[in-house]
Amino acid sequence: MRKKHVLAVLFVSWMVFVAFSSLYSFEGDDLPSMNIPHADKIVHFTFYFVAMILGSLFLLELKSDRKDILKKIKFLAILLILFGIIIEVIQGTLTVARSGDVLDAVANSTGVALGFIAILSIFYRQRGLK
Repeated sequence: MRKKHVLAVLFVSWMVFVAFSSLYSFEGDDLPSMNIPHADKIVHFTFYFVAMILGSLFLLELKSDRKDILKKIKFLAILLILFGIIIEVIQGTLTVARSGDVLDAVANSTGVALGFIAILSIFYRQRGLK
């Protein structure tokens, strides 16, 4: 399997995992619980930070024009933010055991934004004089 296909599969698999984890009710599943303040916000941030990194790496592997890749990465960031908002709306309207939270959407968007900044700082550094 080619590397770009591996990254595509990883990205899609990650997004399915994020959607499932966000919509499935874990109540009654004898899972251990921790009482860490704001741990769910850290999880939301991490889900979307990783999604932004994986999606961007996949786009970078396509080897398109540098300007075109930047447009695609910006579009990916917008789509991920919208996906996070839609998941929160679905949690609040269509699920019984879950509830949507504006702060979760903010944590999602922050993860996307910092993932975007990380990708830009790693792959789009200005080259200095030699």
